[in-house]
Amino acid sequence: MQLGIIGLGRMGGNIARRLMRAGHSTVVHDRNREAITTLESEGAVGAHDLGALVQKLKAPRAVWVMLPAGEITEQTIAQLADLLEPGDAIIDGGNTFYKDDVRRAAELGKRGLHYLDVGTSGGVWGLDRGYCMMIGGEKEVFERLEPLFKALAPGVGDIPRTQGRSGEHERAEHGYIHAGPPGAGHYVKMVHNGIEYGLMQAYAEGFDLLRSKGGPELPQEQRFDLNVAEIAEVWRRGSVVTSWLLDLTADALVADPQLTEFSGSVSDSGEGRWTIDAAVEQAVPVPVLSSALFARFRSRQQQGTYGDKILSAMRLGFGGHVEKKKD
Repeated sequence: MQLGIIGLGRMGGNIARRLMRAGHSTVVHDRNREAITTLESEGAVGAHDLGALVQKLKAPRAVWVMLPAGEITEQTIAQLADLLEPGDAIIDGGNTFYKDDVRRAAELGKRGLHYLDVGTSGGVWGLDRGYCMMIGGEKEVFERLEPLFKALAPGVGDIPRTQGRSGEHERAEHGYIHAGPPGAGHYVKMVHNGIEYGLMQAYAEGFDLLRSKGGPELPQEQRFDLNVAEIAEVWRRGSVVTSWLLDLTADALVADPQLTEFSGSVSDSGEGRWTIDAAVEQAVPVPVLSSALFARFRSRQQQGTYGDKILSAMRLGFGGHVEKKKD
């Protein structure tokens, strides 16, 4: 199949590469001409403006927008809507607020255009590991474009099958689902990121507690000089707290147990805040998720703790997120 891709940053470029590896063709655009040229050298068709991208796609067209949530995505989708034809589809794979998806789908539908919101997880590792995708929108359009999603997904791999599942492997077992109508994909991804905050905070606080066991606050006979890198490694093997986040933590700690390159100023994405907003709207208590978000606020106002540095190391590991200066 053919797909247009707008935004060739940390994830967009690798989405194009993974699709091409699977035999699909891509037409790519980015404000950075060098990013286009690089992918052209790898087999993509480059387009230096949105009009050229649309012209190089065959109807019914599909265009994947992989840009930061907010005004740049709004503007890009509005420009695409003026260029595309009825029957074409726009896919938003960024971290958009799900209520914006609901609005966009309705607006585009009046023009005969289709819209899919794709919550995409995989970060900078997606090229090789694949992308976990939670997809909202018209089911018929999802099914038409499903070969693309299947190519991007991790696949069944060697993960043991969940007890009780049998027969042919379903979409979820391949790493993607049709979550529901417009907005459902990004809603599921939003909650996913809220959970991610909580998991990361738990690891951060735990490793902070381990490291501080040798501190001067304790009597000498109660101090332990614990090797946090070794503890992270042993927990990766057979422990109930093993996870990819722990793997990334272990990578960072073996490289530098003191995490000296990090200040501990931890940014938060809009999705963490949106998750708490949704919890308030739905009257669902989420004390762990809200505390994790507030801990990031605190990290940017005060000197970062060792736990905050753990958070920064994880964010760099899975998403290539570099610390920003303190607010």
